[in-house]
Amino acid sequence: MVNRQSRSDLLANAQFLASPHYDDRPTDADIDLLVIHCISLPPEQYGADYVEDFFMGKLDCSLHPYFQQLTSVRVSAHIYIKRDGQLIQFVPLDKRAWHAGLSEFAGQSRCNDFSIGIELEGDVNHAYTSAQYQCLATVTADIQQRYPLITQARITGHSDIAPVRKDDPGPYFDWTHYFACLDLKDN
Repeated sequence: MVNRQSRSDLLANAQFLASPHYDDRPTDADIDLLVIHCISLPPEQYGADYVEDFFMGKLDCSLHPYFQQLTSVRVSAHIYIKRDGQLIQFVPLDKRAWHAGLSEFAGQSRCNDFSIGIELEGDVNHAYTSAQYQCLATVTADIQQRYPLITQARITGHSDIAPVRKDDPGPYFDWTHYFACLDLKDN
């Protein structure tokens, strides 16, 4: 059974910027995994619109030496949460965003096929903000209502599905606090 509810696949409280970096999921794919990531461009710098530009395919790679390695990279996430809690959606939830790359969860490869990707503005060397945890919990609760197969056991970090390649959201992501915030949303 394909887990697709009758609903809009855009979040009501998110700014929507339509990324060109997505495609259709396999028709038999159940959306049953939530992957938490982090990103900052350049690394450990916040507040600019470089991430948005990157996900939109509009990043001017001449603006910073770090960006040169991103010239031919085409990625996106469904959702991006900035340090102040601002919520931006790039890809409808029922579409396949290009966030996980080479990945595997519970023996199933190609996590983009069956997951929703949320990027937090941040990096693995710094703590996330209260506004981000609150927004993430609210968004997660909304996603879980739309896709009930996404249980707490099926919420994971990018580092868990691609451990050789990725280390995000990193040691400063407080899973206990996040799940406590999520529990408050459920009550």
